[in-house]
Amino acid sequence: MSLEVVPVVDCKAKEALMNVAEVMAPLVAAGLGGNTPVHLTCWDGSELGPPGAPLQLTITSPHALRRLLWAPNQLGFARAYVSGDLLVGGDLLTALSMIEQVADPEFGPGVVIDGSTRRAILAAALRLGIVGRPLPPPAEESTLGGLRYSKARAAKAIAHHYDVGNEFYELVLGPTMVYSCAYFDQEPGPAFGLDEAQLAKCDLVSRKLGLKPGMRVLDVGCGWGAFVCNAARDYGVEAVGITLSQEQADYARHRAIAEGVADRVEIRVQDYRDVHDGPFDAIASIGMAEHVGLAMLPTYSANLFALLSPGGRLLNHAISRRPGPPERFSRTSFIDRYVFPDGELEPMSVMVGALEEAGFEVRDVESLREHYALTLRAWVANLEANWERAVELSSSGRARVWRLYMAGSALAFEGNRLGVNQVLAVRPEVRGVSGMPRSRAWLLAPETPAPTVVEPEIVAEPAIVAEPEIAVAQAISPGV
Repeated sequence: MSLEVVPVVDCKAKEALMNVAEVMAPLVAAGLGGNTPVHLTCWDGSELGPPGAPLQLTITSPHALRRLLWAPNQLGFARAYVSGDLLVGGDLLTALSMIEQVADPEFGPGVVIDGSTRRAILAAALRLGIVGRPLPPPAEESTLGGLRYSKARAAKAIAHHYDVGNEFYELVLGPTMVYSCAYFDQEPGPAFGLDEAQLAKCDLVSRKLGLKPGMRVLDVGCGWGAFVCNAARDYGVEAVGITLSQEQADYARHRAIAEGVADRVEIRVQDYRDVHDGPFDAIASIGMAEHVGLAMLPTYSANLFALLSPGGRLLNHAISRRPGPPERFSRTSFIDRYVFPDGELEPMSVMVGALEEAGFEVRDVESLREHYALTLRAWVANLEANWERAVELSSSGRARVWRLYMAGSALAFEGNRLGVNQVLAVRPEVRGVSGMPRSRAWLLAPETPAPTVVEPEIVAEPAIVAEPEIAVAQAISPGV
């Protein structure tokens, strides 16, 4: 069926209709497979499948089917889900795990979108007599303009995701306000939870960079300032943090004052391409490279190389995808339209290659994949525990976006569809001198008590109320 043609509504279909669930049964079988244990509740109260099924779906409005009719792909499901026309009940991680069993193992949970699914959508819409013009997308869908990779468009993409309101992020991330993979170097439990693991990650980065008092450090994509404040307080460095989010910058500045390091921490709203006051003794880029894009990786790597002093180290912490072309990532993906517009994931080898081409010597690579799965599950738990407040601070659509994206991402890391790696590189001095220790033993931290979580006394600023699929694509994470 051409999506540019609006079929004529068959009024007789309405008269012949017995109940919506019976009409939807072929569509559910085509999209999820006939053996998937699912319970479906429709807007007329009719039901399909065992009530105790682990996968609980509710179609609250016929608009869901119309959205699928005009966008019979991941985008259609995303729009139906975000708008509340299609809901996933119960434990979302369990539900996505069930969907995973009928999906392509390489790409993770997702509704099967093929010819039979499209035909089933059209047949159901015709029988129910609900064919009509396309509905406007939910307000939470991104609408970027301008040239891709331009500074102005990059700022819009960052604002779409990060400027949701700092109080919303506090609900999800916890008091550390760290929005990247934590480091569970101890068994998770009451004495060592998400907050302690996030500070352990900051310490891990500082150790790898070899931070010492008096060093000048740049944090590219500093987020809410956790790393720069930690480095200034515990390692005595002078730190500069840059971000494209004004809300993050305001929070980070207040944080530096509250933690007593404002004299050693400078926060800027600045693009990495506009930093010209090097050299720096060390550079951290934690969860920022995913926003750069393949075409700009050479520029990104060359700029960071130029900003480092000879002998200076770079710690690049970034999510990676499996090798091969990103076949399932497109402008119709849930992630691109609702989570990280213009975000791109590359295999780890691509990132390492770009750094080496810029002149860096890569000295160490560490995978934190399992750590990120634990981190995401903790974030999902935080969101669900504070659901009503999260909706108040943003919107029901935005909260649904976050719940789905984080739960789907947790499964993606657990299933090795996504990875996250810390790449430690150095700018060699003359004649190739690296200044690096000959042994990796210095990277291994001695066993110490769990770090103390510092909760900055920050005056809450007015939250920005943002108007904001079953199919889950690749997920991307921002920086600290």
